[in-house]
Amino acid sequence: MPDDMFVVGHKNPDTDSVCSAISFAFLWNKWKEKGLSSKLKLEFNALPAVQGDLNAETRFVLERFGLNAPEKLTDASGKKVALVDHSERAQSLENLEKAEIVAIVDHHKLGDITTPNPILFVNLPVGCTATVLKLLYDKTGVEIPKNIAGIMLASILSDTVIFKSATTTELDKKVAEELAKIAGVEDMVKFGIEVKAKLSEVEGMSAKEILMRDFKDFNMSGKKIGIGQIELLDLSLIEGKKEEIYKELMNKKKEGYHSVLFMLTDIIKEGTELLIVTDDPKVVEKAFGKKLEGESIWLEKVMSRKKQLVPPLEKAFS
Repeated sequence: MPDDMFVVGHKNPDTDSVCSAISFAFLWNKWKEKGLSSKLKLEFNALPAVQGDLNAETRFVLERFGLNAPEKLTDASGKKVALVDHSERAQSLENLEKAEIVAIVDHHKLGDITTPNPILFVNLPVGCTATVLKLLYDKTGVEIPKNIAGIMLASILSDTVIFKSATTTELDKKVAEELAKIAGVEDMVKFGIEVKAKLSEVEGMSAKEILMRDFKDFNMSGKKIGIGQIELLDLSLIEGKKEEIYKELMNKKKEGYHSVLFMLTDIIKEGTELLIVTDDPKVVEKAFGKKLEGESIWLEKVMSRKKQLVPPLEKAFS
């Protein structure tokens, strides 16, 4: 419908991308009710959407707060869209150039998506898109319902790995505390562990499913780079599948990639075993100061793909 705007996160959706789509769609519709959107000539009905299947963590969060999964959308042709949690074309909808982008709300580096007209654009260097959205709620005086506060809190705890990630800011912590009060969550750390434990459940998943659950494409100096990640309470949970996962990395690389990397992130030990398949192992050494002699390297205190893996890689490729 021409008056509908779809709010959607990145491919291979995680909790922040899904819950931020729901939260921003709710906020946008409240703006419409209050007449705020009409002042900007943006009177569209917002509908949350996702580009793929939900992971176990996100399903748990939505069920916990009684919310339905958004509808699936993969093709942007002829639609009005608002993008959350990404601004990279490789991570966005197919045929994005045939859509009208109305807004972007994000917390990552600026990507390569451009628009012919001015849009609503909000991007802050914080640990989670939900943190940015909380500020928009506050700024425009929209009250956050208990269930929306709950999924926003879960997003922050997930994206910041319960405040252990290098992406975590004091603003994330402050916002999380405020959301916890609204959502009725008394122990944030306990709730965060409960949320992250769902992503540690890999029983019954194939190696390919594990690799692709949180996989993103990047263009680094003209080279196609793929980076996946799984966060586990204990790496022993996946020990028996590492060889199969590495084979899937090699298969994935055949799809035109220069390098494919997979982060096995240990939440408790606060580090990452990085599985690597690459055309140039020297790039890895340049980026992380460690020589790739086998299939992987261990990166102490590295837990964030956005802040601790992508930047040094991009620098190494430049």
